[in-house]
Amino acid sequence: MNQNAQRTQTIKPFNAVIFGGDGDLAIRKIYPALFHRYVAKQINCEFNIYAITRSNKTQTEFNVVLKSSIEKTIDYDLDRGKIDEFLGLIKLVTIQDHTEANYEALKIELNKTPGFQVIFYLSTPAAAFGEISNMLKKCDLIDAKSKVVLEKPLGFSLASSKEIHAKINQAFTENQIYRIDHYLGKETVQNLMVLRFANHLFEHSWSSEDIESVQITVAESLGIEKRAEYYDHSGALLDMVQNHFLQLLCLIAMEPPAKLEADFVRNEKLKVLNALRLFNEKSVVRETVKGQYTRGQVYDNQVPSYLEDINKYESGTETFVAIKAFIDNWRWKNTPFYLRTGKRMKKRYSEIVINFKSVKHNLFPSQGDIPGNKLIMRLQPEERIELVQMTKLPGPGGYRYLPISLKLDYMDSFLERLPEAYERLIIDVLRGEQTLFMRQDELEAAWTWIESITENWKKTKMKNVLYEAGSWGPGDSIMEKNHVWAKTQQNADH
Repeated sequence: MNQNAQRTQTIKPFNAVIFGGDGDLAIRKIYPALFHRYVAKQINCEFNIYAITRSNKTQTEFNVVLKSSIEKTIDYDLDRGKIDEFLGLIKLVTIQDHTEANYEALKIELNKTPGFQVIFYLSTPAAAFGEISNMLKKCDLIDAKSKVVLEKPLGFSLASSKEIHAKINQAFTENQIYRIDHYLGKETVQNLMVLRFANHLFEHSWSSEDIESVQITVAESLGIEKRAEYYDHSGALLDMVQNHFLQLLCLIAMEPPAKLEADFVRNEKLKVLNALRLFNEKSVVRETVKGQYTRGQVYDNQVPSYLEDINKYESGTETFVAIKAFIDNWRWKNTPFYLRTGKRMKKRYSEIVINFKSVKHNLFPSQGDIPGNKLIMRLQPEERIELVQMTKLPGPGGYRYLPISLKLDYMDSFLERLPEAYERLIIDVLRGEQTLFMRQDELEAAWTWIESITENWKKTKMKNVLYEAGSWGPGDSIMEKNHVWAKTQQNADH
């Protein structure tokens, strides 16, 4: 079935079983996503939601917390009675240990609706994925219509990822598995496909022939919040680059798929991951930077250092990473892809910048060098797309020009509410559309490239460069060395 037909397909009755059902992610993202699609009548079939918890929380206590969370996400006119109506479709189920006896209550509930497709959403640490999958299989709760959604991180190395998947694969087939990455559900990211493949202007010039470099930036003003244990084990590289960045890079760099269907798209993404140039001891020192934030000021507030945030005297975990990556294929040979992310930065923003080459001959030498055009895709906040072009200044005095942006601002251009990323991705799960979800071979290829960095960091004993919280990161970042940092910083400040 092609994607257009898939997207108009009616959602069939379902049961959503959410493990970690009273956890932070479920409360902040998963339930609100289901709620907004429910009130938009996109989910217009029978369904039940089972929130799996290990605590002794009552249904009333759970509903109070969830109602407050959902109310915070409503920025349009809505009958608040809809929230209570939605809460009536959620039932709390306690499973404290992974035994057949403890799964009996869930089995009784699911047996009430034979024929419903069941979505198992594992919003738990990945260490529990195998046990949960094993018990679901033992209790005969999985059939051909079942699906499982996996939240990251899917391991901390290639070996651990393979170990986790070996257990999951004993219960679920690959076409039942949905590895979720919320960045792929963002509206601007979705528009990457349309910009590239529905506009001859861009696709014709989308290669090293016309593009000087590509930048992907995710700057976060927040620290690690309540994720100290997880973050100190992963760091910026595994938390952000291994999943979000590499998926964005694949969408930017991949060849046009023969069809807009899941495996055709994922086959092209896999080719990009396999073409990424691996790092060695020399290149990892030359083309990567890792850093860690110290005390500083963010938005006029004094904030502690990373070591104070995790309550340790020392840690080698990086909170900032910059990478100069290359894709060794015909389209992108010798075009640098600059990847940069950091915690406690000056401002929160995420964007992709395509830096086009300058014109081959300058007709206006008196004005100096002509900068290349830029295509800027702001992912958050204030989603927008800008095309920066040279434009003559009005008035006499010869050809004086400045770079001026043509802007598509999503908030100004589209009056209707823009769905959150989780809303789109969960609807795709319900419809059986896997295009925006990673396949296992993609994940393993990503880990192979990431480990060429981590292993060579260890071999070279690479140290963190300290940077002050509230700054734009280490002063000797790879971006600054290659003269692209200042331009990006100026754009972010505006």
